[in-house]
Amino acid sequence: MIIFSTSGKGGTGRTVVSCNLAYRRALQGANVCYVDFDFGSPTAGAVFAIDELDHGTYGNGIHEYLQDLASEPERHSVWTMSDREALQARPDGAGELVLCPGDADGSEFPGDETTVDRCVNLLQELSREFDLVVIDLSAGRSHATELVMSATARPELANLPWRWIVHHRWTRQHVIAAHSLVYGERGLVDTGSALGEDYQRKLLASIRYVRTAVVDPDGADLAGLKPTQIRWLRRIDGDLHQLAARLKLGRMNLLGAVPLDPVLQWREQIVTDADIDTLDIANQETVKAFSELAVRAAEELFTPGLDPFPRDIV
Repeated sequence: MIIFSTSGKGGTGRTVVSCNLAYRRALQGANVCYVDFDFGSPTAGAVFAIDELDHGTYGNGIHEYLQDLASEPERHSVWTMSDREALQARPDGAGELVLCPGDADGSEFPGDETTVDRCVNLLQELSREFDLVVIDLSAGRSHATELVMSATARPELANLPWRWIVHHRWTRQHVIAAHSLVYGERGLVDTGSALGEDYQRKLLASIRYVRTAVVDPDGADLAGLKPTQIRWLRRIDGDLHQLAARLKLGRMNLLGAVPLDPVLQWREQIVTDADIDTLDIANQETVKAFSELAVRAAEELFTPGLDPFPRDIV
């Protein structure tokens, strides 16, 4: 399975959620490869705590490979390369967790047929070797997005299973931006239409949403707020559910949600079990959300009705 991870705006937590999804899937026994297609800002290395790759590589990154400047893109085992102690040993029963970094000096670039050919070859090779491949794309409408759509429309990849996950924070601006990325001019659906009716149909069926930094107005961690603040949060939360449903981001299209977590607010990192059980700095609900996302994202067919927020109106 290939997951294309994108967002309508920056600052959604797309990369940190995608890295944690990949990490949890590896813990569940799958062999996972994370490919940093965020050409302008490849920071997955920082989330995996690989210091020398914290903003991409100066070697043979994805950017150089696609431009035919490298014969193969770099691969790095997170279990071997991470500078964070909690990630340095591959846990019993875990699968591989490999990072293909972007280029530190890379930037967005328009692709041509040769670029698409190389992208097709890359996706074919990785999908044969790994159970799950996570492609972290640049935010918004990007050349990277157009490139992977052109590649997956090729006959060679007709039988390759792929899905799209659109990340957005649980705010009005981010919900609107996510809808625009999918349904707006030059958005995913618009771009997919140029690749054929069958492709557009498959694309629409594959798109799911992940809400990030979600605050539960009735959560115990908000017990210190004033009653007026709680009532206001409930009203805003209800308005957001109605907006999301109206813009087709409601429960029928929701893959999952990640709660607001202090660790992820202060530092974008992998949330390990030690952060819960030993250090007691992260919330159990966050790990549960990542674990459930890892399972759902890799499912061959998405099942509607998985929304943990039944208040959506559809």
